[in-house]
Amino acid sequence: MDTALKSGWSLAGVPLTLDPGFDSAENARIITEAGMVAVIKPNFRNTKDKRIIARRTRAFKKHEATYKLRHVIERSFAWEDKYRKLVIRYERLEATFNGFRYLAAALINFRREFGKKSL
Repeated sequence: MDTALKSGWSLAGVPLTLDPGFDSAENARIITEAGMVAVIKPNFRNTKDKRIIARRTRAFKKHEATYKLRHVIERSFAWEDKYRKLVIRYERLEATFNGFRYLAAALINFRREFGKKSL
């Protein structure tokens, strides 16, 4: 938030997606007060009341498509983590590190298109 304010960026209406572990009224309140949209998958914990579960599920439905996009980003980071050179940054130069990232992305896309056996 501080960086956005110092940079002059407006976060009004920007969705913030979080894991179910962050599902609380307090977190939703803080995000809403910041002008952002809280997209947090409901965590029903010990809730057995069907009405509460139904209400929270209905409220989440309108943000479900945005939440599913989170998986795309998480998957991309997980793919990069398969390459040791990228998990621990050994390179001093940013250009060299970015080169390895591009190489990893190319390998990931190549394997997706042609399969692992073609290497």
